[in-house]
Amino acid sequence: MELLIAILVLALLFDYINGFHDAANSIATIVSTKVLSPLQAVVWAACFNFVAFFIAKYLIGDFGIANTVSKTVYEPYITLPVILAGVIAAVIWNLWTWWKGIPSSSSHTLIGGFAGAAITAHGFEAIHSAVILKIVLFIFLAPLIGMVVAFLFTLLVLNLCRKAHPHTAEKWFKKLQLLSSALFSIGHGLNDSQKVMGIIAAALIAAHSQGISMGVHSVADLPDWVAFSCFTAISLGTMSGGWKIVRTMGSRITKVTPLEGVIAETSGAFTLYLTEYLKIPVSTTHTISGAIIGVGATKRLSAVRWGITRELMTAWVLTIPVSGLLAAIVYWLLEGIQAG
Repeated sequence: MELLIAILVLALLFDYINGFHDAANSIATIVSTKVLSPLQAVVWAACFNFVAFFIAKYLIGDFGIANTVSKTVYEPYITLPVILAGVIAAVIWNLWTWWKGIPSSSSHTLIGGFAGAAITAHGFEAIHSAVILKIVLFIFLAPLIGMVVAFLFTLLVLNLCRKAHPHTAEKWFKKLQLLSSALFSIGHGLNDSQKVMGIIAAALIAAHSQGISMGVHSVADLPDWVAFSCFTAISLGTMSGGWKIVRTMGSRITKVTPLEGVIAETSGAFTLYLTEYLKIPVSTTHTISGAIIGVGATKRLSAVRWGITRELMTAWVLTIPVSGLLAAIVYWLLEGIQAG
């Protein structure tokens, strides 16, 4: 029972950290364009992170991404020590990248930690390779989709607004950025809260072998308090901000105007809604980064700071394997403590 409680507490802690780590995804452009102050922006984003709970429960009617995450590891190999090691590794990587101001993927560190601990405990046959491959593929596809959609959307909007007075257009796009930021924040809540739900579902299923039966055999059986707690934790985390990453996302990739902010956030939201429909967990960080790059590239390729972009991509590629390695070390330590 103690292991299960530890996992639940750490999973919700990770969700909270996920919120302030990824707050930049929703608010970076709206802060850099001075549409809202940093404090106003995080409150705005947090509210719509929580609105996502009602959309998932009452409009969509299921938690498909949570189900995908829970199946990263085959059920016979899911044990409480494996899940605990994975969550601890994810917390460590998220805190370190937040401290360094690196906008890495909270989603991929959680999945990498879960898979890495399972491989350490049971070998590669423990992981669902088709699920992992799909997730890895979208490390590259999510930012690419966001970039292409943003690039085309920018060209379309510029063409439609070419006769508008610049001052009037900027005033309207500042107002529209409130809407686009809300749309992206809903996508962030839908996407990222469900990953922790998937981990909690896996833990409650694994608890059956310990004689702890809570009637959970799949994500569909999760009690309402699980989803409510996950969406609340990420919303509170978002309200805490993540200012180092806000600076990276808001100005270091490329300078963003209100018009470009609207397009980047709308394109990112479109990508997140698409992957929600496909039930594929993706990184909101990767998605908005790709959209910002797409917006910058319409001005000229040199408007994008490609050196910063390469650094981000390096972190993206390393997140799953590094998290897996960290989880392996944590699992060995936990096994050593139990043996002692």
